[in-house]
Amino acid sequence: MKFANQLVIILLSLFIGVGCKSDPIDLSGKTTVKEKDFLAAFKPMSLPFSLADTNIDAKADTLVIGKEVFLQFYPDSAFNNIMGKTKIYTIHPIGLIDKEKEKYLLFIIKENKKRKRLVVFVANEKNQFLASKELLNNFEGTEYHRSLSINKEPTFLISREKMGKANDILFTRAGWVYNDAGFFMVVINDSNEDPTKTAVINPLDTLPKLNKYSGDYIKDKNNYVSIRDGKDQNTYLFFILFEKSNGACKGELKGEFKLIKPAEGLYSKNGDPCLIDFTFNSNQLKIKEQGSCGNHRGIKCFFDDRYTKKREPRKKKVNKR
Repeated sequence: MKFANQLVIILLSLFIGVGCKSDPIDLSGKTTVKEKDFLAAFKPMSLPFSLADTNIDAKADTLVIGKEVFLQFYPDSAFNNIMGKTKIYTIHPIGLIDKEKEKYLLFIIKENKKRKRLVVFVANEKNQFLASKELLNNFEGTEYHRSLSINKEPTFLISREKMGKANDILFTRAGWVYNDAGFFMVVINDSNEDPTKTAVINPLDTLPKLNKYSGDYIKDKNNYVSIRDGKDQNTYLFFILFEKSNGACKGELKGEFKLIKPAEGLYSKNGDPCLIDFTFNSNQLKIKEQGSCGNHRGIKCFFDDRYTKKREPRKKKVNKR
């Protein structure tokens, strides 16, 4: 009898649990949606993330979110800047990048079975709209293979590649970030399609180098650190240029570092998560990335190397008569 009573209690609990189960959230736009339910449709993204134009919707959710749901939280202009006069399309979430000050909602817009766009919306911590940008589509010509990579900052690296006449790979890469001024800006611009336009000029070359550690520290013409005099003996200007993996990954940074010990300097700038250590030993310089410097370099390489100081040419003595 005791067992029978327990069985009845268990069955009643299961029945009540099933009966109380909440209905799926309607995201069609026909009803008002709570903000938490809307954001829950965007699963947290694992970074780094990459996607090619040939499989642009491979990581999109099958869930469809009505445009009217977006318009409950964001203005018309968020879509108009991207879609123009096109009004008929479906929206499929990819995921959410949640940072301290902003959240990034990524989703696919399908105009039809063939035309698809990967789009990002940026909102603040109160889910107020800040900016939108198309990152990738699958209908912008067939000459190039195009792709998107996203690192943890996040920087949105948009790449295009094609085979050159000499069977070499020609590429152009642009890294975009959302900045404090409220818009997307380019922080990486790398290309080998027109070498005459992409040659890097050392911006510090003509500045004085009288302080103890000032000078040029070299590995080769594409890997060097130029250090010049700052405002005092403990402050230096620098320019770093490097190229790794046969040109597949590059980095470039201009800034100022201060000596924190007699032979150790630190680059640290407000608003930039990048931190770089400078360590001097005889005629050697070692740099090591400590912070997150993805806005100044490729995704798979770091500011981490050793350089040898270039000897300055001896000044010719002038014979006095």
